Amino acid sequence: MQVTAFYFDGKTSRRHSVTLEVDDGIAHVRGEVERSAPIAQLRVSERFDLAARKVTFPDGAFLEIIDGDRFAELLQATRHQDSLVVRIQQNWRSTLAATAALIVVVVLSYLYVLPAAAGLIASALPMEVDRKVGMGTMEFLDQRVMAPTRLPAERRTGIVERFRALTAPMEDVPSYEILFRKSKIGPNAFALPSGQIVVTDEIVELLNDDDALMGVLAHELGHVHRRHLMRRLLQSSAVGAAATVLFGDVSAVLVNIPTLLLDMKYSRDIEREADDYAIAMFKANGLPRQKLALVFEKLDQKGHDSDGAIAPYLSSHPANAERIQHILNAR
Repeated sequence: MQVTAFYFDGKTSRRHSVTLEVDDGIAHVRGEVERSAPIAQLRVSERFDLAARKVTFPDGAFLEIIDGDRFAELLQATRHQDSLVVRIQQNWRSTLAATAALIVVVVLSYLYVLPAAAGLIASALPMEVDRKVGMGTMEFLDQRVMAPTRLPAERRTGIVERFRALTAPMEDVPSYEILFRKSKIGPNAFALPSGQIVVTDEIVELLNDDDALMGVLAHELGHVHRRHLMRRLLQSSAVGAAATVLFGDVSAVLVNIPTLLLDMKYSRDIEREADDYAIAMFKANGLPRQKLALVFEKLDQKGHDSDGAIAPYLSSHPANAERIQHILNAR
């Protein structure tokens, strides 16, 4: 069986009219060029509707098939079989199944593998990395989001001294600094990887209860101590890196780091860890857990601001009845 084709030597654009036939496992090219090679050494391109198939030799020379139907018969006669990937691509059911499987793998990786990997990496990094990541972030926030606190110095000192007098529930407490700011985003509190815990005037005024405020600080210290911020940043960076591979633009990842730190959306498990840290801290210091639950109850009562948006602290620290019940029922 002869198949008409064009032969290219892989070095020039000149084409040669030839025929291809196979005899006893050997491919023979005859016509303007003559050569032979075992079919096991040849690479056959996959099938496309609008493109000619190619047969490539080990030295880079190739045949461009003209008679596709005859070539298909030749492949069948020689028992050629496309690779598994090609066969899947040519079968729409297999393609749909592979796509569905890929989506499942991506979702499971994002929900479980990525957080676990981020936790392992964060625990292996020295604390100096956290501090360097957080450097300059407070300056950025002061320029764009925060204003100088209006709380009296005596009030601020009292809050800091009382919290520092409490016993932490874990050893090796990282160095931290409590900062007060008046905020454009209302009642809020958050921690930076560098160990800075930022408390807004508005949340101090809203709670109006020092025990409850200790709960806010304990919760944020839990994020710092367990390095949740670095873990979250690693996760987001991994997603950003994947986006860079896919779309080729890393600038958006770099410029959004300060915003990410401010608007940190913690997972349910991470929030539970920070809650448990605060619960253990309250227990170690004889403070009533009801005051810790009061934080979320008051924020939940405030519910929505005047524009109908979710209160800032709740947007990154979601409160619900189950969470409050967990705090009250903890042992």
